Amino acid sequence: MARYSRIEVAQTMKDNGMVPLFFHSDIELSKKVLKACYDGGSRLMEFTSRGDFAHEVFGALNKYALAELPGMILGVGSITDAASASLYMSLGANFIVTPVFREDIAIACNRRKVLWSPGCGTLTEIARAEELGCEIVKLFPADTYGPEFIKAIKGPCPWTNIMPTGGVYPTVESLSSWLNAGATCVGLGSQLISKDILDNKDFDGLTSKVKQVLDIIKDIRK
Repeated sequence: MARYSRIEVAQTMKDNGMVPLFFHSDIELSKKVLKACYDGGSRLMEFTSRGDFAHEVFGALNKYALAELPGMILGVGSITDAASASLYMSLGANFIVTPVFREDIAIACNRRKVLWSPGCGTLTEIARAEELGCEIVKLFPADTYGPEFIKAIKGPCPWTNIMPTGGVYPTVESLSSWLNAGATCVGLGSQLISKDILDNKDFDGLTSKVKQVLDIIKDIRK
């Protein structure tokens, strides 16, 4: 069962301005990545379900977060059907992120009051997602659409909250372009938690990088 309500999760996404995305099959390494992000100031992590037995890794990771990292909100991404969403919610997922818009996932998540963020690419999809209770829409792949897409959507629909993912970089220029266009928060995957960091087990470097990104976001929002 989720520890945090969908409103709490949505507010934390807005406050933090950034959601790290990550997958690895090694549980102990995953714990160190999660701790590094936590130490850097992030209170969110999207564990992307992209490998065999990923749910077992997530279960261990969420238990670790609940026991050792107070306030850390762990969710899961790359979910493509309601059965998978239900499986992860039974393991305590606090939010569900999907690459596509699916009503069956909306129904499963709404039944348990868990935040779900569907990948949408048109205003019609966004409007339908919001009609089904979506708090924050995922724009994916964001680099296909660009910041101007968000700016255009926010014109007629200023209430819409959008999280671009894919094509966002941890730089002042990139973060400014998305946030100034009206993005509520951004999703950052391999551009933040890079292969080099994982290969070298540079967890201190990751902590510094996360802190730097969060500081940039704070400066942009001043």
